[in-house]
Amino acid sequence: MSCARCRKRRRSDGTGPSRAQAERIPFAFRRRWLKSGVMAPPLILLQDIHLRFGATPLLDGADLSVSAGDRVCLVGRNGSGKSTLLKVAAGLIAPDDGTRFFQPGATVRYLPQEPDFTGYATTLAYVEAGLGPGDDAYRAQYLLEQLGLTGQEDPAHLSGGEARRAALARVIAPEPDVLLLDEPTNHLDLPAIEWLETELRSLKSAIVLISHDRRFLENLSRVTVWLDRGETRRLEQGFSGFEAWRDGVLEQEETERHKLDRKIVAELDWLRYGVTARRKRNVRRLGLLHSMRKERREERRAQGNVKLQVSEGETSGKLVIEAKAISKAYGEQEVVKEFSTRIQRGDRIGIVGPNGAGKTTLIKLLTGEIAPDSGTVKLGTNLEIASLDQKRSALAPTTTLRDALTGGGSDTVMVGGTPKHVMGYLKDFLFTPEQANTPLSVLSGGERGRLMLARALALPSNLLVLDEPTNDLDLETLDLLQEMVADYPGTVILVSHDRDFLDRTVTSVIMAEGHGLFREYAGGYSDMLTQRGRGVEAKAKAPAGTAASAPKEAAKEAAPKEKAKKRLSFHEQHALKTLPDTMDKLRAQIAKLATTMADPSLYARDPATFEKTSAALAKAQAELDAAEEEWLRLEILKEELEG
Repeated sequence: MSCARCRKRRRSDGTGPSRAQAERIPFAFRRRWLKSGVMAPPLILLQDIHLRFGATPLLDGADLSVSAGDRVCLVGRNGSGKSTLLKVAAGLIAPDDGTRFFQPGATVRYLPQEPDFTGYATTLAYVEAGLGPGDDAYRAQYLLEQLGLTGQEDPAHLSGGEARRAALARVIAPEPDVLLLDEPTNHLDLPAIEWLETELRSLKSAIVLISHDRRFLENLSRVTVWLDRGETRRLEQGFSGFEAWRDGVLEQEETERHKLDRKIVAELDWLRYGVTARRKRNVRRLGLLHSMRKERREERRAQGNVKLQVSEGETSGKLVIEAKAISKAYGEQEVVKEFSTRIQRGDRIGIVGPNGAGKTTLIKLLTGEIAPDSGTVKLGTNLEIASLDQKRSALAPTTTLRDALTGGGSDTVMVGGTPKHVMGYLKDFLFTPEQANTPLSVLSGGERGRLMLARALALPSNLLVLDEPTNDLDLETLDLLQEMVADYPGTVILVSHDRDFLDRTVTSVIMAEGHGLFREYAGGYSDMLTQRGRGVEAKAKAPAGTAASAPKEAAKEAAPKEKAKKRLSFHEQHALKTLPDTMDKLRAQIAKLATTMADPSLYARDPATFEKTSAALAKAQAELDAAEEEWLRLEILKEELEG
């Protein structure tokens, strides 16, 4: 019977399921799939998956269907079971109940959050071990080079980003039928993330991915599966349509909950005042009341949101940081070269670039944590700095949650100078009272991220320094962090590889251009790309044997066009001489116009003059900004040519 149905559903172009494919699918799955009207046969099917850890069920009837060519994003709160469901799909975990179907002959590759390199001498050996019979052996070396590795690295000494790149090369190299990717962008820099997007788009593999990078999900997904309270809901749209749909589902749930509450109240009222002699009907209604109350008690509500509240310090001076031609080198490697900037109160500065480009060093220079080799850094008045370390290095593994927040020996945490009970503060960041004495070593990455935020935001500050604050945070917490950064009354400097987060929060972007050069662009990440005229390119490592020539070749690629010249042109020399006088005149003009605008009665007395003066002031300020930028560019160019 099922084969006849399959033949009936085959399309005229022959792309429907074959009889052999249909017969491989268990009857329960086959019936459900036929009713859905989907033409492509499923490669992986999970139905009614149940899995319990402790008293609370983690998966409670979850489903997942993956067909050829699918692009599925699996979303949900931290701790909702996304990684566990992906492991069930990969066959690494057996569920307590439910059925997993895997299409015979299909190839599946799973990317874990923490890859195991045991037994492999080099990264190339690790990647090649993931290839199957008939796979292209050269693809392993090609992907490693594209990801900035040589293949000769010792897996025992890889950084987090290098380990993630090697693991990605291993699962992508065979071009499997199904790719299961758990947080593929973790520890990757922007060039690697953008390269990975391009590579995944080109694959024919079906993809299921878990990620907290909004832009990554929006660019790749065509189907969204939401794992919430142990159950899955499927949206036949990419991630861009998910959040509005999710909010509608939660709103409908709240409406149904209110209806149930009103019904319970009505039945209780009847129980107290409306009982009659019709015993049989009364027993039935009493049973119905008990069942409704049980349903209400056992209902699993959506997890609450983190309560992010920053502790404000005293107002800083208008000028927060002024850096002039600062440089820093370690040995022969120039990490920061002749960088200048002015950061004023209220600015939100994003620092982006490849891993190892010197972003953290630049932050330490700007905040006075380390001194520059040359140049000067001037810090503003009344600065109170709160920082979040990307490595979470301030957390000792044996420290408990309670002690991490209170410092030990206390039940209160000081939040902006006001004592607050540690249990209440833990609840604000979605920790339960039972977790208060839990050692930090057992926390998930998301929980550690929330704890570090809790510590940083408790300190009074007017300058927030956030180094990779979005690591391991779920989408809802990212939303609240974004709102907090936007509403923060002080100044923010942050390093991030999350393009969407940068676009939503920062007022300017400092880009690591390579070889110690940093350049500042107005606006968010997308604005930076527009002004830069190109994307953020990744540079592959040179093959063994060419190490000596690699820096010279890379310098030729990265150097500005002007650097090829031997001297400044006549017009550039003239501009360099005349721009200081031009800037002085503009400053004098601005001061005069500002004095005129300072008259509080000007607008009422002469609106036309007010409008004219206001426009002239804006124009003069714009001309001064442009002149300063051009003068600074020419000065840097002159020093480079003379040096």
